[in-house]
Amino acid sequence: EKLRVSEPSNAYDFSQIINAVNANKDKAACADLLTITDPKKLPLLLSNKLEGEILLIFIQSLEHYVAGKDPGLAYQHLFYLSKAERFKVVLALLSKNEKEEVQQLFNVLSESQSDQYSSEDLESLKKVYEL
Repeated sequence: EKLRVSEPSNAYDFSQIINAVNANKDKAACADLLTITDPKKLPLLLSNKLEGEILLIFIQSLEHYVAGKDPGLAYQHLFYLSKAERFKVVLALLSKNEKEEVQQLFNVLSESQSDQYSSEDLESLKKVYEL
């Protein structure tokens, strides 16, 4: 059964939804969540709850479900995700394979056109992700 997601109104709601999504490794539901969540609110909604597996399911969901349809939205999420508390810590703990997944998402975005970002924007964001 597909997980139903609605727009979270606060960090507590968001973490409840994320936990459910993550427990089921439901990338489609995660993509739904990211599609209805304003990227600018991401750091606030994540609060101090960002973990490696959350970062990864976000990356995978953006790559497989969002980037193809709306590369601009995927870029915005990547941008604001990098502003979240604990981002640097989580990034430092990613394995080589996990880093490659992040790189794949950037590859998809660099092959896409969007008025939300330029290739320069993408390059500078890649540096933030240490790629």
